[in-house]
Amino acid sequence: MEPRQRLIVALDVSTAAAARNIVAAVADSALAYKVGMQLYTAEGPSIVRELVGSGRRVFLDLKYHDIPNTVGAAVREAAQLGVSMLTVHASGGGKMLRAAVEAAHAIKPDVLVLGVTVLTSLDDVDLGKIGLREGVLDQVLRLAALALSNGCKGVVASALEAAALRKEFGRDFVIVTPGVRSAGSGPNDQARIVTPAEAIAAGASYIVVGRPITEAADPASEARAILGQMG
Repeated sequence: MEPRQRLIVALDVSTAAAARNIVAAVADSALAYKVGMQLYTAEGPSIVRELVGSGRRVFLDLKYHDIPNTVGAAVREAAQLGVSMLTVHASGGGKMLRAAVEAAHAIKPDVLVLGVTVLTSLDDVDLGKIGLREGVLDQVLRLAALALSNGCKGVVASALEAAALRKEFGRDFVIVTPGVRSAGSGPNDQARIVTPAEAIAAGASYIVVGRPITEAADPASEARAILGQMG
């Protein structure tokens, strides 16, 4: 894939108008946009329909995590919106993951159901505080194995774990990497960050970039700079 096919711009804003402004500013430098909890809570499914209707690919990042029946019903609705990718927490377990995959594919067979492994805001100390004695890498590998064995076609993980994921599970699955920052950017609230070049080199299929683009004085210029760093 060329760089602009790998870039997902995170629309972490509170209004449809702000989202439209970002999409217009980024223009052809990106083909896919993430709609997460903030924008979806504020604007609902209409913004997803609008983006899909305009020809953009939508990564619906709501990280579903509930009993299998509830997640399956929610994923079915998401697939009907026409999204290209959506997320479920791999820690929801095999039955929940399988319910999500089956529901999605019954509506839209090519939708990518991605298992979220460990959030990029967490490190080994944080995992210990919630009772997980294994470190981040071990937990990522464990949850990725669970997700892939239950039908997910990819995972969400930091690029810091991407190389290990590729070594363990091969090339035939998608890795979506958040926590990507341009060289010289601050980490904000992320604990495990990498540059665009590092993410791609490590084996990421897609990178998700939010604030470095959306809060830039010139989002299009920043997007182009990130594309250049991706090689």
